[in-house]
Amino acid sequence: MSKSRKFMAVALTACVLGAPALAGQRTDTKSGPRYHIGRAPTADEIRGWDIDVRPDGQGLPEGKGTVAQGEKLFMDNCASCHGEFGEGSGRWPVLAGGKGSLTSDNPVKTVGSYWPYASTLFDYIRHAMPYGNTGSLSVDEYYALVAYVLHLNDVITDQNFELTNRNLATIKMPNEQGFVMDDRATSEKSFWQKDPCMKDCIAPVKITGRAVAIDVTPEDGKKSRGVE
Repeated sequence: MSKSRKFMAVALTACVLGAPALAGQRTDTKSGPRYHIGRAPTADEIRGWDIDVRPDGQGLPEGKGTVAQGEKLFMDNCASCHGEFGEGSGRWPVLAGGKGSLTSDNPVKTVGSYWPYASTLFDYIRHAMPYGNTGSLSVDEYYALVAYVLHLNDVITDQNFELTNRNLATIKMPNEQGFVMDDRATSEKSFWQKDPCMKDCIAPVKITGRAVAIDVTPEDGKKSRGVE
């Protein structure tokens, strides 16, 4: 790549990502050269993307919406892909059903059968839906949509239920206990090793299968094709 093309590639990346190192801000010497292109994002710009919601409800915007309101919104904005009852249309994701299927040979992972937190549903819908028109709905409409999807999964049974930023985090999802914290850094650290053990192996080693089709299993004392 020529220097000019390389420079343009870096410049475009800086404009898209708003990298502080390329915005003329002071950076660590290890961060590489500064091209003084772009600028630091404003507080309003950051606020526009800082909309993630945590399981405890932190980050939820003030708002409200009922199941009944969400039903019309769902039909107008979601049913064409996800089906009128969340059953999925064509190859689009199924949103409802699958209860008790997770231990079967064909688990159906839906909002009701698999997702651990209602806040995840709000966070995802607000970030990514409606498909192709993200962010086109109001906060209240997003609350209503979430309420209706929870209703489709029998998590909320009252059609007049009003979902708000004050009660969303109190909703318990059916599979919440099916998730555990990843504690491998502590529970398994005692037997982590940088190098393979290669000691006390079960002997003798017995070949139980061969890659005959592409001939990559070496014979005793021979080199196989493509294997050094």
